[in-house]
Amino acid sequence: MIPAPAPFDGRYARQFLAGWGTMDFNGHLANTAYLDLAADVRLAFFADHGFPPNEFRRLAIGPVIRKEELEYFREIGLYETVTVTFATLGLSADGARFIVENEIWSGAGEGERAATIRSTGGWLDLRARRLVAPPAELRDALLQVPRAPGFVELAPRSNRDERAASKPPAESAVRPEA
Repeated sequence: MIPAPAPFDGRYARQFLAGWGTMDFNGHLANTAYLDLAADVRLAFFADHGFPPNEFRRLAIGPVIRKEELEYFREIGLYETVTVTFATLGLSADGARFIVENEIWSGAGEGERAATIRSTGGWLDLRARRLVAPPAELRDALLQVPRAPGFVELAPRSNRDERAASKPPAESAVRPEA
């Protein structure tokens, strides 16, 4: 993974090679590979801004994606260079909730957009297993993610989110026969 050249509207960007292990049966980039590339770029951004993976582990906090939407525009073939961008579409004031966007572009420079991924998520306390606001240092790094056009401030984390994270799973409605 290498830094990408500019013109991606100020978005954070990295380049990758679409290798053999990322291909699907049809000979183009597999749908899961798009999601993996997006996650790799998000992690690279945080590493470049003071939060490498070992810092997430030390703090026992991690990003959790609650919804992802992937829209395709063109195929990516074997051994093509792709550029993956990263920007924020929405963020709550406390940094607990976010919507981010990754774009996958063909080629090393001004190629064609191949896909757009929009991910909605938050931060999971890995010890308590519940959604939390990030620590101040992580929130500061999150505020440095370039903002996409149309950026919106999200409502703060709700009590419903906290209740859902701490509530045990519902018991099955099906009862075994006696």
